[in-house]
Amino acid sequence: MEYSQATQRIITYIEEQLMEEIVLECMPNITGYSKFHLSRIFKQETGLTIGAYIRMRRLAMAASCLIYSNASIITIAFKFQFQSQEAFTRAFKEVYALPPGKYRRLMQSLAMLEEEKLMELNEQVTGWVLSGGNPELYQFHTDDKVFHSGKRSGVLFSTHAAANNGQFATMMQGFQAAEYKGKRLRMSCYLKTAEATKCGVWMRIDNVTGDTIQFDNMDQRSVTGTTEWNHYSIVLDVPEEGDSIYFGVLLIGSGKVWADGFRFEEVYDNVPTTNMLTQERLPKQPANLDFSME
Repeated sequence: MEYSQATQRIITYIEEQLMEEIVLECMPNITGYSKFHLSRIFKQETGLTIGAYIRMRRLAMAASCLIYSNASIITIAFKFQFQSQEAFTRAFKEVYALPPGKYRRLMQSLAMLEEEKLMELNEQVTGWVLSGGNPELYQFHTDDKVFHSGKRSGVLFSTHAAANNGQFATMMQGFQAAEYKGKRLRMSCYLKTAEATKCGVWMRIDNVTGDTIQFDNMDQRSVTGTTEWNHYSIVLDVPEEGDSIYFGVLLIGSGKVWADGFRFEEVYDNVPTTNMLTQERLPKQPANLDFSME
């Protein structure tokens, strides 16, 4: 099993158990790795320990409940497995810098202001642009009701019922490659989908003339249908001739995809690259030159 698959299985298990007691000792049975090895893999790929990830997700879900439900603070605390309202308040304040009650009042007032802007969904999202083959059939904006961590996510969705497999759009951005030249770069994030035909994260490295020299769009491991939050990554080498790095989330056809928690990090050469342009993906010799094989 690839390390990323083990991480994804653990995250799936956690997402299904966020409102239940999570037994860490059960996780090795899901992946076949030892508890120590699994903990190391998870931290290596997500930047968080398993315990910290569980805590972060429970607090994020609790933050959403504070804004969009009338449940009492103590009810929310117990719902997400905190032993007391005091323990919940301490943990919440560490992440959101406000106690739960004050956070609820502030964010509910801001949410009311945001709802007044919903008619203009294609708002400008700092750093990001909506692009692709058919951007007119899609919309992209931020979502403060569905997020993986923090306070909001980016969401890309089709707006035309006739959107088919040949139509696509991407939320994307680019930056200079100078800081990463000669390094192996991993880009990772979290995705959640709803009735998505096909989607995934992508990244490419271009040279100074605009030619693509490294690329991966998860074509062979794409996300489809309706899925809960999970972790996805792309690993590419940034050659010395690399000039720019572009990345984003691609949605082909219809549906909706949320993205959150993008992260870039240099990794060692023992982390396999996902580059789709490598020569190794080509056969060593041509085949079926006389068309005799069906």
